[in-house]
Amino acid sequence: MRLKVLFALIGTLVLSLSASPFTGALAQSYHRIALIKVPGVPPQKGAFSYDISWVDPASHRYYLADRTSNAVDVVDTTTNKLVAQLAKSKFAGFTGKPDTSGPDGVLVIPGDSVAWVGDSPGLIKAVNLKSGAIVSSISNGGKNRADELTYDAKDHLIVIANNADDPPFITFISTTSRKVVGKITYTSAGGLEQPAYDPEDGMLYQNVVSSKENPGGAVDKIDPKTMKVVATYPLSECKPAGLAVGPQHHLAVGCSGDAIDDGAHAQTIILDDTDGHIVAKITEVGGSDEVWYNPGDNRYYTASRSMTSNGMKDGKPTPVVGVIDAGTNKWSRTGSPSSRNNSQEG
Repeated sequence: MRLKVLFALIGTLVLSLSASPFTGALAQSYHRIALIKVPGVPPQKGAFSYDISWVDPASHRYYLADRTSNAVDVVDTTTNKLVAQLAKSKFAGFTGKPDTSGPDGVLVIPGDSVAWVGDSPGLIKAVNLKSGAIVSSISNGGKNRADELTYDAKDHLIVIANNADDPPFITFISTTSRKVVGKITYTSAGGLEQPAYDPEDGMLYQNVVSSKENPGGAVDKIDPKTMKVVATYPLSECKPAGLAVGPQHHLAVGCSGDAIDDGAHAQTIILDDTDGHIVAKITEVGGSDEVWYNPGDNRYYTASRSMTSNGMKDGKPTPVVGVIDAGTNKWSRTGSPSSRNNSQEG
């Protein structure tokens, strides 16, 4: 059996599929605590393909959308061992193109019995956490993958983005009826990324990678009751990917590697979601995909896979995990794997 190790940092954010320890300042505080074996990874041919990960601290479970295994991997965070692979062979798997592959986005509602998982083409699947069976498969009509998602606990809605469709759109799904109850289509957008729900104001926030009106990207504020955009917060040279809700109505916006490729300097933006003003720009880290807020230590963590040595496109590729203090909104430190291996994210 061929095995590959998954490397998890602080139990919340997948950084790299590397068996090597971190180097630099981050190693002083955060270090590898386990190597988690996954059967059949890497595959005999091609790269290991994976997408979003999710942690449910209440159940001590870590979930990873594993396209190579065509399953959702489940890790017990108390033992750091793989304990299940949910809905194995029931997703699109890795097709060679992320836009048509699955599983993609994944989340678990605290106290619920299912994982909500995006798949291709245009499918959102509810997977039983105990049996691994798919109990609902909901089509939103998309031709490509249903990707990143969030949960509105007040209105009991899953909101998921079809970033690769033309035009891209987001879908509202009732977790009660498990039916599509609304959509917003972005006719001028160049892509959609992570949505997020702020329980403090009951609003949804959607990363818009770019548009004719805002080529550097924007964050849309959406009223989940009317399912309409009520405000747009333009961004400059960002093309946002990751998005995390922090304290004090703050959003951590992970500006992507696409912005670096276009000539921008790497950055992570802290945005006030009440009016869209920029609280802070952290230029020490950027080129991020997933961003996570950990209330336990009041810090944001960025999976900055497209970061470079100088933050510009002519710099050496230097993938890192960024650590940002959510109290001061300042960069704390970064850590980088000492080697990279053959894997495909996205």
